[in-house]
Amino acid sequence: MSTPDRSIEDGSGNDDWSPEDDELQHHVPLPVELPLTENIADAALDLKTQVVRFLATGVLSAIVDQGVNLILHFVFGVGVTLAKAIGFVLGTTTAYLINRRWTFNAAPSRARFFAVVALYGVTFAVQVGIYTWLYQVLPDGFWYANVAFVVAQGTATVINFLVQRFVIFKIR
Repeated sequence: MSTPDRSIEDGSGNDDWSPEDDELQHHVPLPVELPLTENIADAALDLKTQVVRFLATGVLSAIVDQGVNLILHFVFGVGVTLAKAIGFVLGTTTAYLINRRWTFNAAPSRARFFAVVALYGVTFAVQVGIYTWLYQVLPDGFWYANVAFVVAQGTATVINFLVQRFVIFKIR
């Protein structure tokens, strides 16, 4: 069985076609890219740029987190801890995907991915714990739920940035 003449089909004039060429040209990226390499971050951005990008990403991720949390709890009646946990998972997934590429200019890395998962496990416990505690001690209501969120999110954000900047995405 012979390979088709790609030089005629694609007009490239390339007679050195191989099946791998088609696979590379027709690769569709997955919505969540699995880390496949152990590369460290590619290029150093100054601290100010990283902080600004991290905070911008954090605002978007916080909107995802708290939006899901409030909708689940106040619209659908999901318990406060479960609603917060689901919001946190979706918000931090958003944050990781954006921060890895934009804030820290880092290539996919299996080791880095698992380090971030471990960090998010710690900040999950910190953020959900603080939020749940404040939700119980503050008066009941929509605005107090947002105060609890800001305090819990602020604490988790500081922890996340410091560990990601100086440990996980450290430029070497």
